[in-house]
Amino acid sequence: MNYDIIGDIHGQAGKLRGLLVRLGYRQKDGAYRHPDRQALFVGDFIDRGPCQLESVMTVRRMVDAGSAQAVMGNHEFNAIAWHTPDPESPGEFLRPHTGELGRKNKKQHAAFLAEVEATPALHTEVIDWFLTLPLWLDLPELRVVHACWHDGYMKELGAHLTPHQQLTRRLMVDASREGSMEFRTVEGLTKGLEIALPDGHVFHDKDGHLRRHVRIRWWDTRASSYRDLAVMPEDLRERLPDMPILLDPRAPCDIAKPVFFGHYWMTGVPALQSATTACVDYSAARDGPLVAYRWDGEPQLDAGKFLSVG
Repeated sequence: MNYDIIGDIHGQAGKLRGLLVRLGYRQKDGAYRHPDRQALFVGDFIDRGPCQLESVMTVRRMVDAGSAQAVMGNHEFNAIAWHTPDPESPGEFLRPHTGELGRKNKKQHAAFLAEVEATPALHTEVIDWFLTLPLWLDLPELRVVHACWHDGYMKELGAHLTPHQQLTRRLMVDASREGSMEFRTVEGLTKGLEIALPDGHVFHDKDGHLRRHVRIRWWDTRASSYRDLAVMPEDLRERLPDMPILLDPRAPCDIAKPVFFGHYWMTGVPALQSATTACVDYSAARDGPLVAYRWDGEPQLDAGKFLSVG
C-alpha cells in the first residue's frame, strides 16, 4: 500500500479539499477516495480554522470508507476532556471550564465550540468519534503518531489501551490527572517531550504564553544540549546554553522504518528531520500550507516528496 501522510488541519477544510484533489483523491459515494493509495492523518483536525465540522467530517467519511486512517492529536484529546464530566468532582469537567485556566481552555477551543455547542447531540457524536482514534499507527511499512514516537511510553500505556491503541473513557480520566503515568505518557505522545529550561531562560510561545519548559527534538538522537534539542524559533534557540540537558526524557527509539508526525508548527520549505523521520505540520492553522508526504515504499525518505496547498 502507498500512503499520503497529511498534516494538522485545524479547521482548514478548504486547504484539505485542495490538497486531496492535488494528491489525486476524488469524491465518490460521499468520501474522498484514491484508486490505489490511502491517506494517513496525523491528528489535530479542529480548533483555530474557519471550518471545524467540515474538516472533521471529511476525515471521518474517509476513515469510514477505508480510504484513510487517522490518529488522535492533542486537540482531539482536549475536546474529549472538555466534554467529559469529572466523575470525582460533580459539576466539573476533565478539562476545566471555569477560572483563569477555563478561560484559556475555552479561547483555544472557541472555533470548535462555536460550531457544536448549540447542537449537543452532534457535539457528543463528534466526541464519540474522537474516542475511536488510536494514539498511534504501527503499520508494517511505517509509523504515525501525532507528536512523539516513544517506545517506552507506548509499552507503559499499551496494556491500558484497547487492542487498537485507543483510549477508554476510564483512561481519559486517568490521563487527565497531572502526575499520573497515564498523563505523562499520553501527553508525551500527543504533545511531545518537554524539559525545564535552565534558570533565567524563558520564552513566549505562539499564543503569547510565557514558557519555562521547551519541547525537544526527540528524533535527533545525536543532540544532547539545550541549544540543539529545543524546538523553538531559531533566534531564541541560539540564546540557550550549549550544555547537556540535566534530565533526558527520551528513550531508545527504533526508527528503522519511517515515522511521520505533526504538531510542531514548522515553517519554511518542508524538510525531513532525518532519513526516516518527517514532520508534516507546517502551520496550516494560520498562514502556512497544509502539507502531505507522498510515500511510495521508500525506506529512506526523500525531501522531494512533500506536496502542499497553501
